[in-house]
Amino acid sequence: MKGLPEERAVCLALYIIENNTTVRKTAKKFGISKSTVHKDVSERLKKLNPSLYSQVKAVLDVNKSERHIRGGLATQKKYALKKSAEQENS
Repeated sequence: MKGLPEERAVCLALYIIENNTTVRKTAKKFGISKSTVHKDVSERLKKLNPSLYSQVKAVLDVNKSERHIRGGLATQKKYALKKSAEQENS
């Protein structure tokens, strides 16, 4: 996603709010890096549109507070798949 950083920041913020998504998923959707998404919605947006920034910040704070749970679930899934693959090979 090319274009003006200010327009991109607003577009990314709206996407995050509407879809209640993470920085990582947003970056993948728009084909840009996580650091670009983070910079746009945390630094640029704060100056451009403080009310939109506060809405995005609320979503990102929830994501941050839940990330250890998602990480644990991903690890659990990884080892469950590994165990089932080993059982198939036996």
